[in-house]
Amino acid sequence: MIFDILTIFPAMFSSPLEESIVGKARERGLIRVRVHNIRDWATDKHQMTDDRPFGGGEGMVMKPEPIVAALRALKDDGPPAKVILLSPQGRLFNQQIARDLSLLPRIALVCGRYEGVDERVAEHFTDDQISIGDYILTGGEIAAMVILDSVTRLLPGVLGNADSASAESFSEPVLEYPQYTRPQDFEGWSVPEILLSGNHDRIRRWRRAQALLRTSVRRPDLFSRLELSAEDLALLEAAGEEFGGGQSGREPDRES
Repeated sequence: MIFDILTIFPAMFSSPLEESIVGKARERGLIRVRVHNIRDWATDKHQMTDDRPFGGGEGMVMKPEPIVAALRALKDDGPPAKVILLSPQGRLFNQQIARDLSLLPRIALVCGRYEGVDERVAEHFTDDQISIGDYILTGGEIAAMVILDSVTRLLPGVLGNADSASAESFSEPVLEYPQYTRPQDFEGWSVPEILLSGNHDRIRRWRRAQALLRTSVRRPDLFSRLELSAEDLALLEAAGEEFGGGQSGREPDRES
């Protein structure tokens, strides 16, 4: 898969592209990431990519000419690309969008800056607009990194365990169950006994119950969209009696 990233701050991507899952995917040839400096397509001697907004107002707006010139220059450099503008006005990014994007051969991510991008770019030269949340960033670069990471880990061969991506939070609208590792006792907090039982069916049911309980408390918006099975309903009903509160056990004679 090919990612083309259009930005006026290409150096922001140097470290993230070299590390972790994305870096390994690049090394193995599973993805290609090409970062393009929008200033390279500016035609004036100062390589200006922004100007004052028509109608007045604070801040600057990114000019259409350099962005459109870059998109046109890159159009035939690979398979057809889905052009995405990172914008607070876009649809909210989620796991389903990540899955949809992971099926494409190529996406181009246009990083907005300042007060935004000239509306004619968004209206006539992009296929989609995406936001990663209802908060303000200084530009679209961090949002592009989020999408790059989220989509890359869904591609075949990227994760060591093929089941990892499908078992994580948001693969369905439910948070992940609590996770524990060694040591078994940490400063008086112990791992729930059921996880040490070796009874895989009970562990599975405990984890599902805790995931449902956690989602209902922390993300009721997600829980309201969840289609509960008969087993889910039974687990929720029995959770308080059979599984307890789901937190690690604390020995009563130890100080906090």
